[in-house]
Parts: sequence; structure tokens; C-alpha cells
Amino acid sequence: MKPSSSLICSLSLDLDNQWSYMKTHGDGGWSSFPSYLDILVPRVLNFLKERNLTITIFVVGQDAALNNNHEALRAIGDAGHEIGNHSFHHEPWLHLYSAKEIEKEIATAEEHIERATGQKPVGFRGPGYSLSDATVRELIRRKYLYDATTFPTFLMPIARLYYFATASFTEEEKRQRRRMGGRLRDGLRPNRPYWWSIDGKSLFEIPVTTFPGVKLPIHMSYLLALSQLSSKLAIQYFATGLRLCRLMNLQPSVLLHPTDFLGIEDGTGLTFIPGMGLPLGKKLDFVSQVLDRLQAAFSVVTLREHATRAARGKVTVMSPDFLSEIRP
Repeated sequence: MKPSSSLICSLSLDLDNQWSYMKTHGDGGWSSFPSYLDILVPRVLNFLKERNLTITIFVVGQDAALNNNHEALRAIGDAGHEIGNHSFHHEPWLHLYSAKEIEKEIATAEEHIERATGQKPVGFRGPGYSLSDATVRELIRRKYLYDATTFPTFLMPIARLYYFATASFTEEEKRQRRRMGGRLRDGLRPNRPYWWSIDGKSLFEIPVTTFPGVKLPIHMSYLLALSQLSSKLAIQYFATGLRLCRLMNLQPSVLLHPTDFLGIEDGTGLTFIPGMGLPLGKKLDFVSQVLDRLQAAFSVVTLREHATRAARGKVTVMSPDFLSEIRP
């Protein structure tokens, strides 16, 4: 489908695996690394090919370190998609890591991702939108082109309450997760790309776009949750968000997750995630409708291309404003 304008929108997928969802939720059995990549990756690649979409896919380093995932991960790069770094251990409390731990986390993931896929990442997204001063510094030091972690919404503290209500965390697990997903004040961050600046050095930041003004999510998983109330309402909500982006000349960055492409019949057991009770056919039909709207309104590109184009214009410069929570 040809877009109606030359405005661009980046589209990305966080390739969180079954074990990483289980780990974050505190479920047992995650350490054997149960995986759905052999089912998910071909499904996603076929879906994207049918729509002539080339996107960015963020790979978890631990998955790239396992030989049995190499065929699926190599297929992503072979299909022409950009591959980004999504950390090694996929712990949404990455902001608690020390500078030394951050260095190892990013470098180890980078090494295994390049070995498995043939691509060296130039973009990073922290798990669970987790970002810190130390991460920004390390990405600058490693000469990354961009970060795509920030999620400017006021909703994450509410989502965290839901997450805590569906799990039985130990006190240590609660401590790790107390800032998972971000803080209320993160909703004040810009929706537009900007530069992080530290000690005269910079890193380009592309936020995960939220609904202009009210800063509610517009990523696919949120839309799928809304669709359980009304599919028509969810599509209209997204379409209105896109119209506002166009009106404000905001070129959005839209996020996908693996659970957007998994149905109840896939038997992942991730029932605590909203929308996982839906059948696959219904999900894919909804995702298709959403992406049809996106492609009609914008030219869809990778995050790398988005960063390259956006960085040429006049962009705000910001200093990192993260609360210091680094563990001893």
C-alpha cells in the first residue's frame, strides 16, 4: 500500500522470547530458556514480506548465544531487516546496573547478535523501557547511532500495579521491579526525537511514540488490549493518533511485540499478558488493519533510517534526567 505522504514512520519489533516474559513475571522454568522463535520468526517475516515492510527487530543477546536460535535469527537479517541490541539478559531493571555491568551487558549482547545474524547493531532498546545515565554513556562510547528506549507515557505505573497483581514476587523481586516500565514523570518526556548530551558527546534518542497530548500508548499490544472491548474503537483510536501526528508533523515510531503474533492455540502459557486469550486469526486480522492504516498515512522505515533522517533537522538537546538507583 502506497502512503499518502512523504512523512516517515519507523516500525520496530522487540523480539522478547517466552523465557524472558516468564522471567520478568517471576515464573519458574524460565532458566531452561523455553522459546517460540522457531514458530514466531517465520510467521512475522512472512507477514512483513506480504506487506512489503522492512523494519527494525531488537534481538536479545541470550537468544543469540544459543545455537538452536541461529537459523531463525539469521533469517531476519537475510530478509533485509535491521537488527538492534535488546540487551543480553533482558532484565527490565537494567537501570539498577552499575556502569561496569552495563558495559558487559551491551558488549556481550552485541558480540553474540553479530555472530548469530551477521549484523553489528547500531541501535539499542532497553528491556521494559529501562534506561540510565550509565547506559547512555556506554552507547555513546560504543558509537551507537541511536537509542530507542524512552516511552513518554503516564500509564506505566498503573500497568506495573497490574503486573504485580498477577504475580507472586519475593521481596527482592519486588525491589528489582519497583520502577519497572518507568515513572509517572516519564510522561513529560518528548514524543519527538532528540539528542542526549553528556560531557559534550551525544546520542540520538527516538522515543516510542504515544498519543499526542494525552500521552497514552499507541503500540500494537495496547491496541490489542483495547480491541477486546471494541475492535472498531481500537482502530479509530489509533487512526486518530496518526491524524494528530500528521497534523503536528510528528513522524512516529510504532512498536510491535511477539505476543501480537501469537494466539491462544500456540500454547505459550503467557496468559497474564492481555490479549493472549485471542485466537491467532483474529489477532493477525487486527494487526493487518492497524498496519494498513499506518502504511496509508506514512512511509514505513527502519529506526536506523528514521534516526539518520531526523538527525539532519533541528533537534532538541537534553541532559539525562534519570534518578540514581544503581545497586551497590
